[in-house]
Amino acid sequence: MVRSKHPITTPDELRSQLRRHGLRATKQRMAVHEVMMELEHASADMVQEKLAERGAKVTVASVYNILSQMADYRIYSRRMSATNKMFFDIVASRHIHLYDRENHTYRNLQDEELSTLVAAHLKRRKFKGYTIEDIDIQLIAKPTRKNKKI
Repeated sequence: MVRSKHPITTPDELRSQLRRHGLRATKQRMAVHEVMMELEHASADMVQEKLAERGAKVTVASVYNILSQMADYRIYSRRMSATNKMFFDIVASRHIHLYDRENHTYRNLQDEELSTLVAAHLKRRKFKGYTIEDIDIQLIAKPTRKNKKI
């Protein structure tokens, strides 16, 4: 399954992607996506909290199912935090993450040189019994100053 090359930013783009996968653009899916566009990286409970602030009555389980489905179809990607909490990312294409282990937040890093270097190195390597399908680079960091978010 092909990853989305860029974040799906408009409602029409999302509807098109959903249709491609045989899914309807329900109010809940559209609302979840709208919140994800704001947050960029979020857990189901973070999205549900934002939806509740807007008066939407959607359970965390429903939000999680929608986010998981979007990740299954590679509209979003998944990230597992150091606290074993699943985060979802609106950017499904290959990119590097900086994970703030104190604030439990993610930040996208665009470093084509590093990505290319790692991909080239792994292309030359063989792992007996395995085929490398993808590369996922996550840098784990902590703020250099107290209470500073990255």
